Amino acid sequence: MSVVKNVGRALIMSAILSSPAFAQVPRVPEAPMVPVVPRVPEVPMPVFPPMPMMPMMPVMPAMPVIPPMPMLPDFELPDLSALEPMLADLDSMLTRIAPIGHGPAGFGPIGPGPVGFGPIGPGPMGFGPKIAGAFDEQRSRDDEQRQREDEARQRADEEKQRAEEAKQREAERRQRIDESYLRGQESLERRAWARAADSFTRVIEAENSTRVDAALYWKAYALDKLNQQADALVAVQDLIKRYPQSRWIADAKALELQVRQNAGQSPRPQDQSDEELKLLAIQGLQQADPEQAVPMLEKILQGTASPELKARALFVLAQSNSPRARQVLTAVAKGGSNPDVQRRAIQYLGQHGSSENRAILAEIYASTSDVDIKRAILRSFMVSGDKARMLSLAATEKNPDLRQEAVRQLGPMGAREELWQMYQKESSVDVKRQILGALFVSGDSAHLIDVANTEQNVDLRRRAIQHLGTMGRTSTGEALVGIYAKEKDVDVKRSVINGLFVQNNAESLVAIARKETDPALKREMVSKLSLMTKSKVAMDYLMEILNK
Repeated sequence: MSVVKNVGRALIMSAILSSPAFAQVPRVPEAPMVPVVPRVPEVPMPVFPPMPMMPMMPVMPAMPVIPPMPMLPDFELPDLSALEPMLADLDSMLTRIAPIGHGPAGFGPIGPGPVGFGPIGPGPMGFGPKIAGAFDEQRSRDDEQRQREDEARQRADEEKQRAEEAKQREAERRQRIDESYLRGQESLERRAWARAADSFTRVIEAENSTRVDAALYWKAYALDKLNQQADALVAVQDLIKRYPQSRWIADAKALELQVRQNAGQSPRPQDQSDEELKLLAIQGLQQADPEQAVPMLEKILQGTASPELKARALFVLAQSNSPRARQVLTAVAKGGSNPDVQRRAIQYLGQHGSSENRAILAEIYASTSDVDIKRAILRSFMVSGDKARMLSLAATEKNPDLRQEAVRQLGPMGAREELWQMYQKESSVDVKRQILGALFVSGDSAHLIDVANTEQNVDLRRRAIQHLGTMGRTSTGEALVGIYAKEKDVDVKRSVINGLFVQNNAESLVAIARKETDPALKREMVSKLSLMTKSKVAMDYLMEILNK
């Protein structure tokens, strides 16, 4: 049966293989034969010769026997007490030469110690207690000396600052007195008699006032206009009693007579109209024959007329070419009337600054000792353009206040090079400060920049920077940034920051703020920039800080 089954299977398989469908099935190609990898030949190992045998070490000979050390004979230490004075001198000498502090390899007093000489002090190979104490004492003395020097410098700076403050207060006091006096004069011109009396009272009551006699006169004048003759007489008599040598005495006596005549009388309206008519008459005299006008004008100047009427009379005399008019004006300018009228005459001589008028002013300056009159002449020299005389006084005047006034007046006169030459030769810090102010008034930024860059005095450098800050960013902004970049003094740097702030120069402030590493200075710049709200550069920088 198995044979029959096998034969049947073979026939069926033969029929399937011989069918056309099966013939179309592609045959699977036979896999290629894998080549046989050749065997790697074996590398023969070299045969090393056997190691030679080490030679035998020779036998060491026996060590010789050392005989025992002989016993040292007994001896006594020598007496070293004789060396004690010498050792004490050596210790004293080392103490004098030792103030170099504790350190290695030092010497102390002779004595037992494990290393070097003497007991070990602080640190390896240190100094002994005596020399270490000498170092501490010397260091303490040096520290005390430095502290005393610092305190002395601080006291000197404070004293200098107090002196400057006192000088400033004195100048402010004088200015307040002058302002009160001028307000009183203006009130007189407006016929505000009560207000004028109040202003002159403040001048009288001011401490160390130098215009009390003048204020007493004008107070009495105003009180008389108010029909307060009793009070006016008190003021006049006070003037005569307290200032018998005053140049207001003649005017005061004339005013006293007028007040006594008006005592008990009611106010007269025609007085005011008479004053107005006289003013109109003086205006007409400007076109009239000067020779006929001069006697009347002279009478007005010598009487008790108002300041406005006397000023108008002087104005007419100053414009006149009459020899007699010039003679009267010159006499008044030389002190032929009260100081107020004299100053007004000096003012008019400067306004009509002919060579003859300037010569008269120079003559008055040389002959008077009144500082106020000299100051008025200096201002007239400025108005008349008399640069030569002003330069001479700025260099030779002995009075410090007047010399500084002359220097100040050179600024409006445009004397840039002359001022710069004066600055380079000057030794007084106060005068140099005034020269800087004059250079500022003259618009001389170039020389101010030189001072800010090269001046050794910190206060003067700061003053120059302050002036540069108020001269406009176009001409000085870049220079201020350059000064800040190389400046070491913190106060000077702050002056630069303030100067740039005054210029509203946000661009430069932001530029130096980006580079500044000092937190305090940077905060100051940011504080200034926070106030510059209209500057886009400033606001952008503030936003940049907030976004960090």
